[in-house]
Amino acid sequence: MNNNLINMKKIAIPVGDNNQIDEHFGHCKYYEIYTISDENKIVNMQTLPSEEGCGCKSNIAGVLAKHEVTIMLAGGIGAGAINVLNRSNIDVIRGCSGSVETLIKQFVEGQVSDSGETCVQHGDDHQCSH
Repeated sequence: MNNNLINMKKIAIPVGDNNQIDEHFGHCKYYEIYTISDENKIVNMQTLPSEEGCGCKSNIAGVLAKHEVTIMLAGGIGAGAINVLNRSNIDVIRGCSGSVETLIKQFVEGQVSDSGETCVQHGDDHQCSH
């Protein structure tokens, strides 16, 4: 097996209007999935359509896991969605905003960190009504 493939990581970013990070990951238009080499170089990008409905009640965590995603760079996200993603071995970095292109460049340069903020209206008992 090629050792370079072992060390690669896949990052998912929920994309909204104008190629900006969506403010709530579960309402995004689509996801961009970046493959990052062990030298922190972007080696591939693919687009994954978003399912209809709220992310915390969808199967998006399983779909992203099948695409070997291990990190989600998210804007707003609730505790329930974080728990679902974490159960699929996807770490979540919250509080991301702005241009997707800028964010992924900042990520590979080690300049992105978790804000620690979670959407309060989207806790474990959240019932989607939007």
